[in-house]
Amino acid sequence: MLAELSIRNFAIIEAITVSFDRGLTVLTGETGAGKSIIIDAIGLLVGGRGSAEFVRYGTKKAEIEGLFHIDPGHPTVQKLEDVGIEFMDDMVVLRRDISNAGKSICRVNGKLVTLGILREIGQTLIDIHGQHEHQDLMQPDKHLSLLDQFGDGSIAPALTEYREVYQRYKKITQQMKNLTENEQQMAHRLDLIQYQLEEITKAELVPNEDEELMEEKLRLGNFEKLFSALQDVYHSLSGDNRGLDWIGLAMSQLESVADLDEELKEYHEEVANQFYLLEETAGKLNTYRDQLEFDPARLDFVEERLNEIQVLKRKYGESVGDILEYAALIEDEVDELMNREDRVQELEANLKGMKADLTVEAKNLTGLRKKVAFVLVDSIHHELRDLYMEKTEFAIHFNENLTKKEMFHFSGVDDIDFMISTNPGEPLKQLSKTASGGELSRIMLALKSIFSKHQGITSIIFDEVDTGVSGRVAQAMAEKIQRLSAGSQVLVITHLPQVAAMADHHLYISKEETGEGRTKTSVGNLTTEEQIEELGRMISGAEMTELTKKHAQELLLQANQIKS
Repeated sequence: MLAELSIRNFAIIEAITVSFDRGLTVLTGETGAGKSIIIDAIGLLVGGRGSAEFVRYGTKKAEIEGLFHIDPGHPTVQKLEDVGIEFMDDMVVLRRDISNAGKSICRVNGKLVTLGILREIGQTLIDIHGQHEHQDLMQPDKHLSLLDQFGDGSIAPALTEYREVYQRYKKITQQMKNLTENEQQMAHRLDLIQYQLEEITKAELVPNEDEELMEEKLRLGNFEKLFSALQDVYHSLSGDNRGLDWIGLAMSQLESVADLDEELKEYHEEVANQFYLLEETAGKLNTYRDQLEFDPARLDFVEERLNEIQVLKRKYGESVGDILEYAALIEDEVDELMNREDRVQELEANLKGMKADLTVEAKNLTGLRKKVAFVLVDSIHHELRDLYMEKTEFAIHFNENLTKKEMFHFSGVDDIDFMISTNPGEPLKQLSKTASGGELSRIMLALKSIFSKHQGITSIIFDEVDTGVSGRVAQAMAEKIQRLSAGSQVLVITHLPQVAAMADHHLYISKEETGEGRTKTSVGNLTTEEQIEELGRMISGAEMTELTKKHAQELLLQANQIKS
C-alpha cells in the first residue's frame, strides 16, 4: 500500500507530505484546491506522462516521492529482481523529478531507472481510475488477461501447457520461414558461408593454438635474455662461485654438532632440505639451458601463423575457440541449405503434427475459459444489481481465430470482448463504447470490485468516478467502494457525501494565498466534528445549518453502522 507521499513544487503545491493507511481514504475540498493535482502527482510517480507544465512557477524542478509497503510475495518483488533492484524491509520507494525543461529523473529504491521501468513497477503498485481515463477494463486487448486472472486456478496450468507447445511451434515456423524465403538470398547466403567455412577449414586451427604460439613467440624473441640469465643462475649455484659448495659446507658443520642440541638438529634438516632442493633445481635449469636453441626460421613461422590467426579473429571471433565454434554453426547451416528441400519436407511434417497438438491444447484452453466466463458474467450481474443496474446485461464474446491463417497467438486462439447493454431491448455493445458517465462509473466500479482481488494491485485510486450519480445509486456506490477497501487500500476523490461518510480516513484539501501573492495547497486529517461540518457542506453546498448538521450526523452514523 501507499504509506507516504511527498510532493514539492508541483503545480500549485509548494510542499506537502501526506501519510496514508489501509482502508478507505477520502479526499475532499473546494473546487480548485488541488485534490486532482495530488492524484496527478501519484500518476506521474508510477510512470505517467510528464511535462514542464507540472513544475511550480518560478522553481527549477518538481519532486514526487512515494513510500510503499508490500508483502514479500507481491508481483512487484519479481519486477524489482528482474531489473536488479534490492528489496529490503518490505518497502519500495519511488521517486520522480521533473525539471522545468521537461526532463525526468526516475529512481526506485535509490537506483536510477528508465521511465519505462518505473511505469512497469508502478503499475503493479497502484491502479488509478479517473472519469476519462482508459484503464485495462476499457481496452479490449486486455480483457483476455483479466479473464485468465479471474480463473487463474483452472486456466493457468492449461495456459502453461499451451505455451510450451506454442514456443516449439513458433521455432519450427521460423525455421520454415528461413528456408523458404527468397531463393536468391538463400543462394547468396550459401555462397558466403561456404567461402567462410573453406577459409576456416583451410587454416587447420587447433584449440588454444593462439595462446601456445604467443608463449613460444615470447621465448624465441627473448632467447639471449633467457640464456644469459640461466647461465648466471647456474654459475652462481654450481659454477666458479659454487654457491652449493658453501651451503654443503654449512650442512656438514651443522651435522657435526646436531647431536649436541635438539634445536640444531632441526636447523640441520632445514639446511639439508634446501641443499638437495637447490641441487635438483640447478640440474633442471642446466638441462633447460642446454636445450635452448635460437631458431630464426621458427620465429618467422610463429609470427606468420599468429598473423593468419589474427585475420580470422577479426572476421569470426575473439579466440580460436570462437572461430571453431562459428565454423561448426555454419557447417550445419551449409548442410541444411544444401539439403533444403529435404529439410523443408521434414519441417512441414513436424509442423503438421505440432499444429494438431497446438489445436488440441488451444481448444482445451478455450473450453476452460468459457466455463470461467460463465462464472464471471454471473458475478458481474450480481455486482451490477447491487448498483441498481439489474436490467443491465453483460456478456463475454469469444472471437475464435481457428479459421485465420495466423490463428495461434501467445495466449491461445481466443480474442474476447466485454459486451454490455444498459437498457432492455438494446443490443450488446463493446464496453469501450458504453454510454453515459453515470452508467460507466457504476460499470467500472462493479468490474473493479471483482478484478481488484485478482490483479494484486496494492492501492486503487478513484478520481471522481461517482460523477453523474445521486440518491440511492450514490449510496450503493459508497457501500461498494467501502467493501472494496476492506483489507486493502482505496483512495477516493469525491463530491458525494454518501461516499465521504464511509471514510476510514478523511483528508481535506485546502488552498490559501501566501504573503507573496502565491497560492499554497495544504492537506489535513479531519476530526469527527470537522468531518460532520465537511459532510454538511457537501450536502447543502452552502452555509451549515442545524438541519444540515443533523443530516450530516445521521449520514455518518448510518455509514458507521454499515461498516460495523
